[in-house]
Amino acid sequence: MMNIQIVEEKKKDNKLVLNISNTSTEFINALRRACIEEVPTMAIEDVEFRHNSSVMYDEMISLRLGLIPLKTDLKSYELLPPEEREKTEPAAKTHLKLTLKETGPKLVTAADLQSQDPKVKPVYPDIPIVKLLKGQRLELEATAVLGQGKEHSKWNPCLAYYTNQAKVTVNNNSKEFEQFKSKYPLQVFDKGKIDAKAIMEKGLVDAVAGINPDIVNVEYDDTAFIFYIESWGQLPVREIIIKALEIIEQKAEEFKALVKE
Repeated sequence: MMNIQIVEEKKKDNKLVLNISNTSTEFINALRRACIEEVPTMAIEDVEFRHNSSVMYDEMISLRLGLIPLKTDLKSYELLPPEEREKTEPAAKTHLKLTLKETGPKLVTAADLQSQDPKVKPVYPDIPIVKLLKGQRLELEATAVLGQGKEHSKWNPCLAYYTNQAKVTVNNNSKEFEQFKSKYPLQVFDKGKIDAKAIMEKGLVDAVAGINPDIVNVEYDDTAFIFYIESWGQLPVREIIIKALEIIEQKAEEFKALVKE
């Protein structure tokens, strides 16, 4: 049975580190890809400009708006397939309107976007959009929809990666210790000796692996992994993982049904 332990969680920084064992590389990589590519988030897809006398073209401002991370409420909105999105009339369950109306002199930021849904707003309000000089105006209406990272990176909810768990064995009594001592990072030494605990705690496994196996031997476990995930802020990291697992389960059930036919 798969085992999962929380190694580190920083809710303020939207970071989570998990120790996952009794599983395979294939599953861990599927989980990583599901977190990045499959879990939907809200992002601005269409922008209608009413007035723009700034120094930036409409297209440039649209690109900036699309890349602003938005807080996402998955329970309130439905994900439409890309091919159906343009054919579907805007509705409260699928589309969200955001407006912006500002006059210079002013630095327009994400905080100036007014959302119809107070739960869906920019994650980082200080993101600059455009600087307006005296007399310049910017007025627009943007439409945000749920989308997936596999379609465009603006819907990517997180950074996720993993490493195999390593077992480090140190032999400070090796005959070759003095010869190879200078090749190891200074951070792994304690009173002139290499410390296995320091190697693990400071994340220097790859830095010492392969120098001399007789001094420091590193073995990787193909069934145990350290899984790192950092949210861009649209969703909490735990919600991203839970949603990714639900998506994997759904795909497995669909495949199972097809095999049974």
